[in-house]
Amino acid sequence: MTSPEHPFRFYDNREKYLLFVTTTNEKDRIAQRVGQELELLSPSPPALRVFDAGMGDATVLHQVLEEMHHRYPTIPFVIVGKEISMEDTRLSLMKLHTRFAEHPETVVIVTNMYYREAPWLRPSAGRQVNWHDIALSGTTSHEFGRQLRDLGDLVADGWQTELSPTTGNPLYVDPTVLVLYRQDHAFALEHLIPKGGELEGNYDLVIAAQPYRSRASAEFKVDKVLAPLAEALAPGGRMVVVQATGRDPGMDIIRAIWPGEEPFTSPRQAIIDRLAESSLRIRIESDGDADSLFTYGLHHLPEHSESSIGTSMLIAAWNAAVYVAQIDDARTSEVMRSGAAYIDATERALEAHDGLWFENESFVVVRED
Repeated sequence: MTSPEHPFRFYDNREKYLLFVTTTNEKDRIAQRVGQELELLSPSPPALRVFDAGMGDATVLHQVLEEMHHRYPTIPFVIVGKEISMEDTRLSLMKLHTRFAEHPETVVIVTNMYYREAPWLRPSAGRQVNWHDIALSGTTSHEFGRQLRDLGDLVADGWQTELSPTTGNPLYVDPTVLVLYRQDHAFALEHLIPKGGELEGNYDLVIAAQPYRSRASAEFKVDKVLAPLAEALAPGGRMVVVQATGRDPGMDIIRAIWPGEEPFTSPRQAIIDRLAESSLRIRIESDGDADSLFTYGLHHLPEHSESSIGTSMLIAAWNAAVYVAQIDDARTSEVMRSGAAYIDATERALEAHDGLWFENESFVVVRED
């Protein structure tokens, strides 16, 4: 249950998140959208720099790094990932072993700092940073994977959080930075490895996929999240912004249960207008729905057939709908305890649309020279 002292944050529910990630292809589609920007990057020495504004479990980042290696196999990478969740940080680290094996000249930096701090690893008020420099030994993904899994205790200590008494947002107890690189390439990477201090920013690519609550105002989304990220771009750097639209069958399920529900209060044009009012030296690339919109869907689970919709499909579809609409646990649990109306609504939507799909929108912020 939630309370005024501890407001609910939908993305802290691990079961909802993991079921959503494994039963939809949203992460794949976001990675594909981000990948479209890679050929437009113009990295300059000494490295291609990427900032992921909310790694989650690193599914998107991992796929983007694979594509980056394909396009830029000999350019060093500096990757900074912001993640406040201890569990997501642990899962992210477990995905990185193949990246160090395939692209040896890679520096990965993971931090729990806020948007206004993380791109530069610069905590406010001069707070002392809990800094960890980890040189990975060996040459194989097996060796790197074992060492990354062994960082569990370090993550458990460094990613402790406390709740904000006003918003319910998690606040880090200590600002933490984890720097990872291959020991056998430390000499070549020496000038790219931060030594317990700040970064210059200057990112060639910023990934900003669902980095805020959909119900937040355009002013909040820009002033607290997107503007600081845009400031961290290098000249010519590109920030890909992705958010849900709510114009999809998923909202049929939501409104069947909660009529009048409007989770998506600031569409991309409102955000673009707010960005245009800022003093940032940026231009915004958004060429209409044909280029901005993309869909993703629910995977067909094994027991789904043309003649029936199985229980696992219904549960996955219901979970995806309430996850995307960011319905809190208290409201969801109340509906699920009160009868089968939510199952009936979900089944009707799947039958009407022959499955379930959702719509995201995107646009690109480019830093002017």
